[in-house]
Amino acid sequence: MATIRKTENGIEYLFGLLKQKAKTITRIAFWKIPHKTQQGDICLKIGRYNKNSFAPDTLEIENPKSELTLDNDEFKNLLEFLSENYEPFKKGIKKYIPINEKFDQKSTAHLKAIFNNPDKQKILNFIAENNILPDDLIAGLQNQTRMNAVKEFENMLSQNLVEQKWQKWLKQNDWVLGSEFVKILDEREIDTANITDYLMQAYDGFLDIIEIKRPDTSLKFWAESQDHGNYVPSGDLTKAITQATKYIYEVEREANSVKFLERVGNVKTIKPRCILIFGRSSQWNNEQKEAYRILNSSYHNLTIMTYDHVLDRAKRILRIDGFSKVNQNTATENINIADIPF
Repeated sequence: MATIRKTENGIEYLFGLLKQKAKTITRIAFWKIPHKTQQGDICLKIGRYNKNSFAPDTLEIENPKSELTLDNDEFKNLLEFLSENYEPFKKGIKKYIPINEKFDQKSTAHLKAIFNNPDKQKILNFIAENNILPDDLIAGLQNQTRMNAVKEFENMLSQNLVEQKWQKWLKQNDWVLGSEFVKILDEREIDTANITDYLMQAYDGFLDIIEIKRPDTSLKFWAESQDHGNYVPSGDLTKAITQATKYIYEVEREANSVKFLERVGNVKTIKPRCILIFGRSSQWNNEQKEAYRILNSSYHNLTIMTYDHVLDRAKRILRIDGFSKVNQNTATENINIADIPF
């Protein structure tokens, strides 16, 4: 246990042992020089001493083998130097810009000007060809962006937003839907009478559908009363399921339509599947969770998810501890830079 001591003159000091060899000891010491009008200065002393003349409780030792004392300013500059340069130097980085108070607004504006170039592909090619951003930084930026999106999603759940807000968020963050999807297509129309929320290209090159209903508290997932002791879908959910299955049917009808295939970019259309995002599940009991599992198993081309399922999937993808606990203190507090998995 570290113990702060005090000399007869009232100077506080603290010892630390850096290394002990057969004949020498290397020790470090802090001491604080008090001032009446301001906080005391912290000084640092590093010394190497012969064991036969070393006094472990003495601040000043005569005839040190070698000794260096840094005053308050020198010590602060040493700390700054170490914090800025130790990690890059250890990793073998040849050139770098320390991020500190010297990294002023002018430097920030210059970087923004570079990355605000409207030709984004040109910037990406330049970064990739010249290896400007290391892989761990790219991964960190992606994870931080996604964690910010998760926080935004949780905040949105506490608001009564229109469906277009959720459509926009999901389009910007389609990674939450899982690795089975490659991208959201620009086209939404199946035909003039049927417009989906999203048409997706799956990893296998085929077309799938995403349909969402905003998490309005008036749209209940389960019916108000049970049927023979079983939880059953509400009327609103039944309507949403009917709409989703109708979209699947209409996409299958358009499978051989040249115009439709041109509009969706020639994505293959065979046995499309649909994900329906509907309602909330954070307050479900065990029986409702079991009923949900049974309900989903009854469809071979439709998967029903709640907004809480989407949130939990996002947190699992990002390896964030503590899945969705709505209205509890384990929500956004768990999302911070320390959670980045690299």
